[in-house]
Amino acid sequence: MSISNRKIRLGMIGGGSGAFIGAVHRIAGRMDGQAEWVAGAFSSDPQKSKKTGEELYLDPSRVYATYSDMIQSESNLPDSERIDAIAIVTPNHLHAAPAIEALERGFHVMVDKPMAFSVEEAIQMQKAVEKSGCILGVTHTYSGYPMIKEMKLRISRGELGDIRKIFVEYPQGWLTLPLEMEGQKQASWRTDPSKSGAGGAVGDIGTHAAHLAEYVTGLKILELSAQLKSHIVGRLLDDDSAALLRFEKGVTGSLIATQVAAGEENTMKLRVYGDLGGLEWSHGDPNTLLWKPLDQPMQVLRASNGYLSKAVSSLGRTPPGHPEGFLEAFANLYMAFFNAIRAHEKGIGSVPDLPNVLDGVRGMKFIDAMVRSSASEGKWTLIA
Repeated sequence: MSISNRKIRLGMIGGGSGAFIGAVHRIAGRMDGQAEWVAGAFSSDPQKSKKTGEELYLDPSRVYATYSDMIQSESNLPDSERIDAIAIVTPNHLHAAPAIEALERGFHVMVDKPMAFSVEEAIQMQKAVEKSGCILGVTHTYSGYPMIKEMKLRISRGELGDIRKIFVEYPQGWLTLPLEMEGQKQASWRTDPSKSGAGGAVGDIGTHAAHLAEYVTGLKILELSAQLKSHIVGRLLDDDSAALLRFEKGVTGSLIATQVAAGEENTMKLRVYGDLGGLEWSHGDPNTLLWKPLDQPMQVLRASNGYLSKAVSSLGRTPPGHPEGFLEAFANLYMAFFNAIRAHEKGIGSVPDLPNVLDGVRGMKFIDAMVRSSASEGKWTLIA
């Protein structure tokens, strides 16, 4: 049966019992009734993978001990049964290998950010996408918020005039204490360069901030002057990062990404200013966009209202005043992913509003430039 006449079948690599992001993917993927999770290799521990499959009521024959077992076995099933796409929700060092193997077998892929362990791996993934022709999405979740998309559209229409300044910040406080030294799993792999890669906070949340600034404004960061620091004695990767930014068209800005801002949660904020006014969005109130026109009172724009752009209004699932947030934004990425898969099957060329492999490569090059700049005491460094 054609994908156009049924739900898309999904498999998952990683995301076993107790893993935060695996559950988020599973909720987001099924939120709009377009897909179903039918297979998984949920852990490097076969027993944990089996237990997770049982908790999700999956067919035991489609719960696998390794990701290679899943990819090979599923690719041997008839088209009427095999999965169509795979979500990869593992630590960074386990992104590239399963993604490339899945693409080579004809499966579409959704992968967490940062997309890879290194720039070299990211480029290998890009080549695999180009060779296979399959879809690869990257979960830069914040680009899925309706009011972020409204912000993007208003900037593209020229409502801010000529862009002058871009400020983006992402403060967290959860690594204020040395949790990795207490055996906390999420802290342990994120602060381990053998699993996380060259960046700590700059890779984990700095890539979100950089992507959001570029996505909303349509301007690429050309070069940066960065400082990375670890505030915890013995921590091997940065927990605090900041940079001055130079964008295309002479636009300047700054970026802050820290995980040692005690008391902060996930307080992402983006401000963009032109010569006609500014727009401001905060993750603390994601259904609100502040429009600050020059020499006029500030306007408060709210999600799901009729005065928003038509394309943005369609992304809301509830009437105005009913809060929507992270899970719904994640689901918007999955809906774009599903639309791209269906278009791919029909042979329709499309440009889905979905972070893709090129965004993933840029994210890895951003991390690399931040690390190199900081090592040179803040020397201005090109994003190669």
